[in-house]
Amino acid sequence: WALHLENVTLSLSGQYECTFATYPYGTKAAKIQLTVKAEEERHYLKKVWLKQTLEIPCLEDVTSENLSTYPLKWLVGENGRKEELVTKEPSCPAVYRNSSLLHGQRVLLGLSNTLKVFPTKITDDGRVFSCHVLYHPERVQKSSTTVRIFGK
Repeated sequence: WALHLENVTLSLSGQYECTFATYPYGTKAAKIQLTVKAEEERHYLKKVWLKQTLEIPCLEDVTSENLSTYPLKWLVGENGRKEELVTKEPSCPAVYRNSSLLHGQRVLLGLSNTLKVFPTKITDDGRVFSCHVLYHPERVQKSSTTVRIFGK
């Protein structure tokens, strides 16, 4: 027996109970607490020197989760457009997209799915790099990092 909920909204959060009669043991019941969360996105600001290595963690606050078991992608946003840089499927090598070539092949997926950009250029100032982790077909966690470049 299963309860299937469609078009899930925040209002469906709450406690659900399933009760059924069995023979000869009598009535059985199970309760489950459902918490519906909206898509979460965290925003960060990263400051880095010109011509240095920019390293951005995918999800800064997620330490206990193993990101290698979920599909993820890194995107870069500029002037209202988002371009895909790299995608990573579990147990597969990273796939770099055409837009990473536009960045002079300066993009690399590092350990723990961090994004590395080297060397930083003045044109990176103000760019927003975002990481999207697909925990479930309908649940994505995102982090976006705005970059500020400083010269000496």
